Amino acid sequence: MTTATADAAGSATDSEPPPAGRGPAWLERLRDAPRLVRWLAFGTIVGNIVIVLTGVAVRLSGSGLGCPTWPKCTDDSYTNTPEYGIHGYIEFGNRLLTFALSAIVGAAIIAVLLQHARRRSLIWLSLLQFGGIVAQAVVGGITVLTGLNPWTVSAHFLVSMGLIYAGYAFWHRTGEGDGPREWRVSVPLRWLARGIVIAAATTIVIGTVVTGSGPHAGDDDVPRTGFDPALVSQLHADAVFLLIGLTIGGMLALRAHPVALRAVTMLFVVEMAQGVIGYVQYFTHLPVVLVGLHVLGAAVLWAFAVRVLFTIRERPVVA
Repeated sequence: MTTATADAAGSATDSEPPPAGRGPAWLERLRDAPRLVRWLAFGTIVGNIVIVLTGVAVRLSGSGLGCPTWPKCTDDSYTNTPEYGIHGYIEFGNRLLTFALSAIVGAAIIAVLLQHARRRSLIWLSLLQFGGIVAQAVVGGITVLTGLNPWTVSAHFLVSMGLIYAGYAFWHRTGEGDGPREWRVSVPLRWLARGIVIAAATTIVIGTVVTGSGPHAGDDDVPRTGFDPALVSQLHADAVFLLIGLTIGGMLALRAHPVALRAVTMLFVVEMAQGVIGYVQYFTHLPVVLVGLHVLGAAVLWAFAVRVLFTIRERPVVA
C-alpha cells in the first residue's frame, strides 16, 4: 500500500461515525465519571455553606433590604442600581450566588443522568438539591416582602441547613453502593448518634431565635421577636451543653468503631471552637466579625454532626 493510499484509508477510518450506541469520546468519558459526580456533590455542600456566609454578610452589613423587592431588585430593575449604594450590591451579590449554586446542582443532575451506571438514589438526591434551591428562593422572597420578619429570616437560614444535610447525603451516597442499609453499631449507639444530630438541630434552631431577638437585624427598622435576648441566649447555651455532653458520650461509646469515633471527635473540636466564639461574642456585645464567624460555624458544625450519623451505617455495592 502506498503512502497516499494509507493516508486516504486513515482519513476514511477517522471520518467514520462512532459505533452505534456510542457518542464522542468526551461524552463517553463523562458517562463513566463517578469521581466527577462525587466532586459536584461535594460542591453542593460547599456552595450552601458559602451562601450562608454571604447571607450573614447581608444581615451584618444592614443590607437586608438593599434590594427592597423580589424577584426584582428594585421596582424597575432585576439588578441593583447605584442609588441603593453598597447595600444593594451586597444583597444582589448574595442573590447571584444562588445562580452559581444552581449551576453546580444543574451540572450534578446532568452528570448523574448521563452515567452508564445510572443510580436512582443519586438522581433523587440531586433533584432534592434543586427543589431545595427553589424553596430557598421562595422563602428568601417572602423574607424580603415581609420586611425581614425575624421568623422568615430564621426559616431562610434553616432551609440552608436542610440543603447542607441533603448535600452531605448526596455526597456520601456517591461513595457507597445501593444495597440495603447495614448498621456498623448497636441499637443504643444508633440512638446516641441520632441524639447528637437532634441536639445539634435544636441548638441551631434556638440560635436563630437568639438572632431574631437581638441586634444585627439586617436593616435599621426591622421588627424583633420580642423575646428577652438574655433568656433565649441561656436556652441556647443549655442546648449547647446537651450537645457537648452527648458528643463526649459518643467519644466514649464509639471507641471500638474508628470511623465513627473520628467523626464524633472532629465534631467535638468544632463544638469547642464554636463555643469559644459564642461566649466571646456575647460578652463583647456582639461584634459583627465574631457574629459572622459564629453563624458560619453553625453551618460547619451541622455538617459535622450529620457526618456522625452517616458513619454508623453503610450500603454495599449491588453486584
